[in-house]
Amino acid sequence: MPIHGFSASPILVHGAIHKAAKWQDGTLAFEHGCQSNPKQSEFVTLAFHVSLVGRDDLSGEIYRQIRQAILDGRLRPGERLSATRELAAALTVARSTVAIAYETLVAEGFATSRAGAGTFVSHQHEARCAASKARRSTPRAIRVREVWETISLPPSLRRAAHYDFRAGLPDASLFPHRTWRRVVAHALRSSEVAAGLYENPAGDPDLRAAIARHIGISRSVSGSSDDIIVTNGTQQALDIIARVLLEPGDVVAVEKPGYLPPKDLFKALGARVVGVPVDNEGLVVEALPADARMVYVTPSHQFPLGMAMSLPRRRALLAWAERRNAVVVEDDYDSEFRFGGRPLEPLQTLDTTGRVVYVGTFSKTLLPTLRLAFMVVPPSLRAATLKAKFVTDWHTATIAQHALARFIDEGAFARHIRKLSRIYSERREMLTAGIRSNFGDCLRLIPSSTGLHIAAYARTASLGDIEAIASRAFDLGVAIQSFPLEGKPQAGIMLGYGAIETAQIAEGLRRLRSCFNERLSRRSKAA
Repeated sequence: MPIHGFSASPILVHGAIHKAAKWQDGTLAFEHGCQSNPKQSEFVTLAFHVSLVGRDDLSGEIYRQIRQAILDGRLRPGERLSATRELAAALTVARSTVAIAYETLVAEGFATSRAGAGTFVSHQHEARCAASKARRSTPRAIRVREVWETISLPPSLRRAAHYDFRAGLPDASLFPHRTWRRVVAHALRSSEVAAGLYENPAGDPDLRAAIARHIGISRSVSGSSDDIIVTNGTQQALDIIARVLLEPGDVVAVEKPGYLPPKDLFKALGARVVGVPVDNEGLVVEALPADARMVYVTPSHQFPLGMAMSLPRRRALLAWAERRNAVVVEDDYDSEFRFGGRPLEPLQTLDTTGRVVYVGTFSKTLLPTLRLAFMVVPPSLRAATLKAKFVTDWHTATIAQHALARFIDEGAFARHIRKLSRIYSERREMLTAGIRSNFGDCLRLIPSSTGLHIAAYARTASLGDIEAIASRAFDLGVAIQSFPLEGKPQAGIMLGYGAIETAQIAEGLRRLRSCFNERLSRRSKAA
């Protein structure tokens, strides 16, 4: 039935479906797609437009627009064009007008005609398509802000490594897929999802209440569901906080060494990012710049080194923030996994003046692909952060939020964490024992009792050495991550135990040791 001046006529021809839809302005929305399985009745469609509004040379216009769709790759080699009769009817032109356009496409090699079968996109155009795209690619035609020239995309985390020691990756094979499918199915049947309406920017109220209960019990974080905003990962939470607080040129203090993506984010928003050293008690508060508007820290498991910020240092940081009227952003990214020592209270719990924004994520406990995180904001920032979330993307995907709320409320999340903790504890013990016994001459472990990775200082190897070792290790199927120690010639490495199976750790370390031996031997010969 026509809707808002729109009429559609589906045309099924030889295993392909074409939908030609004409608007009141004369524009034709022409959809073309191939049937993925001839025995099925569902089709995948791609859309392109043929518009004859204000045109005189109708055949030429049809030819040019279909030709451009072929060059752009919207119509692929072997796909069938709509029959001349149906396309002519949809465009309200004579059939001969369309036929002339098709004949020109065939004459120039963009299409082939088969008697009794129809007109198809030619395979001969593929080289032309690539050349056309190359000519149209003008990355310097539009000037972008200079800051984007200084930011690099991370190496692909999808590069396969049989012995995967990369930090921050959970074991996807341990994810409770059956339970998750059930709660997602329940979410799809919920009245809120069925209504198809936009969500509250803060997030699903059931999920916010479930998160408040969970972090209140597991982390002693104080706050109600009204203080929680659900986000698409930690990075979006940091983006929202920065948008609310920072003016161009404001100073943001970060740990040095520290987690790179937030640094790039703050820099991209126009802030001046200042690195602050860390020691075995965490961030050195005395080294904070006096004019810092915001301080970003990972106090439970400093990234990348792994130590926890001591209680005196936490109190000193909060006192400093109160004196300087600054905000502290506490990234509690993987503290659900604790393997020793007494847990320290989060900065948010110790905060009595509303200076701390607490950020948590489900990427380490569930899957990064879910893109679910949250922040607990003080009352003074609640309204502004809610507005910032709204103008950023309105709200996080509703179905996943509903599913996670039920997953937590049923106790499935707590059971999942207990299971992961047992497995990760075993892997951590095996990994640390292997480093101590086989790498003592070249690596010095940094004490840590939390999270999904351990870190070690290289005793003599430079950053160049460590990067060369990492590259050679990857050739042998072993993935590790290195990090620089600013102001020092040595470097460090991180070894994660979330993504690697327990049975693979010993062999992965053996291969890594061979890479150290090879590099150090080469360096000694060169000397």
